[in-house]
Amino acid sequence: MQERKEILAAAAEFVDSGRFREDLARLVSYPTESFSPQGRVALKSYLDDVIGPAFLAMGCVVDRFDSWRGGANSFLVATRHEDPGLPTVLCYGHADVTDGQAGEWSAGRSPWTLSDDGDRWYGRGAADNKGQHWINIVSLRLLLEQRGRLGFNLVFLLEGAEEIGSPDLADFAAEHQDLLRADVFIGSDGPRLAAGSPTVFLGARGGVSFELIADLRAGSYHSGNWGGLLRNPATTVAAAVGSLVDGHGTIQLPELLPAAIPDSVTAALDVLDLVPNPGDPQADPAWGDRTLSPAERLYAWNTLEVLALGAGNPDKPVNAIPGTARAALQLRFVPGTDVANLEAAIRRHLDSAGFSMVELRMGTSFAASRIDPDNPWVAWAANSLTASTGREATVLPNIGGSLPSYVFADVLDLPTLWIPHSHPGCQQHAPDEHLLVDVAREGLQIASGLFFDLANSHSPASAGADQHSLTVSSVS
Repeated sequence: MQERKEILAAAAEFVDSGRFREDLARLVSYPTESFSPQGRVALKSYLDDVIGPAFLAMGCVVDRFDSWRGGANSFLVATRHEDPGLPTVLCYGHADVTDGQAGEWSAGRSPWTLSDDGDRWYGRGAADNKGQHWINIVSLRLLLEQRGRLGFNLVFLLEGAEEIGSPDLADFAAEHQDLLRADVFIGSDGPRLAAGSPTVFLGARGGVSFELIADLRAGSYHSGNWGGLLRNPATTVAAAVGSLVDGHGTIQLPELLPAAIPDSVTAALDVLDLVPNPGDPQADPAWGDRTLSPAERLYAWNTLEVLALGAGNPDKPVNAIPGTARAALQLRFVPGTDVANLEAAIRRHLDSAGFSMVELRMGTSFAASRIDPDNPWVAWAANSLTASTGREATVLPNIGGSLPSYVFADVLDLPTLWIPHSHPGCQQHAPDEHLLVDVAREGLQIASGLFFDLANSHSPASAGADQHSLTVSSVS
């Protein structure tokens, strides 16, 4: 289809001409850190100066919800309704960034000044998430310029506090369901499976943190005079941890696991080959549940990780039994895990194992979500990506990390398609965060092709469409 090829060419030219880099430099210059009051001031300017005007220029209605309900999060919703008979897409991005870590970047780089090094654009937010949501915004604009209309209805939501756990996002979505009503959700965050692998993922693992604390006495006591008489809190906490997850990473408490892996998820992962990216650590084949494939362990199963473990002073140990010990743990979990009864299950287990003296202190949590890989929107998106790139798209049932995908899948009841425009080595949340030029270029083509296909009735929302196939012209 000639029109489709033309919009892919326009997307590539937007990057090759330097216009995308120029835009990205402006986006990065706003230090919209979630963690600071100054970052919230910068966030308001970012929405005032850049995002709001971009949507207004596309004929959208822009609604702002700054510091919604007096909280830490702000929301911008841009809407363009062309026809009630057309499908509606809800897009998402986050305008906040994590701590800039100024002074820690290599080669004297500033996190707030975009800099080039070969195929990399360095800057805080270049990959997470300003570069990614800007790719989608530019793609929408290119479609409008080509056709004079989108050919579907658009709702675009940006939040301002994803990096601190998306506070109030679920409540905002529940309260504004009419405003956010759509047929499908398309978001861009997180990384592809690999830089050269166009990827669709369908959700995210959830997470819940908790601490095990043995606070047995006010001070330390000589290990020679008291050894064998006083309970050692470090030994106790270590054993309590070991009763939950063994020394080879296998979870021991059934209540910490999902019921099973759905057949459709197994089928999606069977074709997945986990090839390490440059700079990745070497995976340990003897770690975790070895009855599962590496892909199943990462994307379809739960892991219990010890994030911190402490007692005494390991740098300067003394001959004394410490008075306290503490371990911080995190369960990364997939749908099908009984999270509601998790605290009670752990407490019951610790007591029955003789660790009633160990305090259980629950921390933050975020939900898991995943749509069925057999959902017709999944094949539609994967086929669109393949048509735009000439390469088979990777479909992940969910990523191993976490995003607020459950808000869109569960609160708004939408099929969730995450199509990332970054790569695993982008160093988001660390110094030297960067966006790869080639991935940005291809990402702009992918997003342009995807929106073009939605506009041309090649989607499961279209009346009479084949729900398991997409007929478009390939790039080849």
